[in-house]
Amino acid sequence: MRPSGRDLSDMRPISIEVGVTKHAEGSCMIKCGDTHVLCTATIEERVPPFLKNTGLGWVTAEYGMLPRATNTRMRREAKAGVSGRTQEIQRLIGRSLRAGVDRAALGEKQITVDCDVIQADGGTRCAAITGGWVALRLAANKLLKAGLVTSDPIVDHVAAISAGIYAGQPVLDLDYPEDSAAGMDGNFVLTGRGRLIEVQMSAEGATFSRDEMNTLMDLAEKGVAELVAAQKTAVE
Repeated sequence: MRPSGRDLSDMRPISIEVGVTKHAEGSCMIKCGDTHVLCTATIEERVPPFLKNTGLGWVTAEYGMLPRATNTRMRREAKAGVSGRTQEIQRLIGRSLRAGVDRAALGEKQITVDCDVIQADGGTRCAAITGGWVALRLAANKLLKAGLVTSDPIVDHVAAISAGIYAGQPVLDLDYPEDSAAGMDGNFVLTGRGRLIEVQMSAEGATFSRDEMNTLMDLAEKGVAELVAAQKTAVE
C-alpha cells in the first residue's frame, strides 16, 4: 500500500493554471498533488555570445525553492550560494525544453524559463519541466501573434514524471514519503510523441533488474501521456 493510498500506476491530481503573473510573456502554476511550482517565461532579443550571428535562438532555465517550500526553512540561495543540486536541475530543465524547440524558427531570441518551487512534496524537477513547457508555449504564442516569428518554434510537447521502486513494487509519480524511502527512483523526460529526452535512474539502496527498468519505463510513458493531456487543456 502506498502512503497516499494510490494504486501503483496512479498519478497525483494535476492542475495547471495559466496567466498567473502580469508581466511574464508566459506563466503558469502547476500543482502535482502537494508539489506546487510557479513557472514563467521571459523573451529577450538577445542570445548568448556563442550564438551571435548564427540565426539560432536559445532556451534556458533557472530553478529555485522558496525557504518554506519544505517542512523546515532553507536559506535563500542568494545568500547561501547556488547549490550543486540546483545547478543540475536548472541544466536538466533547459536541456529538456530545448528538445521541444526549433531554434532556427525562434531566431536570435532567448527565452528564459524561471521555475520557483512554492511547495515541495517530491517531483519538483518533473513538475518544473512540465509547467515550464506550458509557460514556454504561451510565450511562443505571443511571438506568433505579434509576427515576431514566421513559423512555430515549438515542435512538440515536453513533460517529465518520476517512477521508482517503493516497498518492493514499481510505482508512478513518487511523493516525498515514497521518494525518501525508495529502493530506486528515476526521472523520465519525454516528448508528446513518446520520444525520450532524458532518463535518470539510480539505485538508492537496492539494485534493480532490466525487467523492473522496463516496467518503470512503461509507467513513465503512461504518466507523461496524462501530463501532455493536461498541458493541452491548459494552453487551449
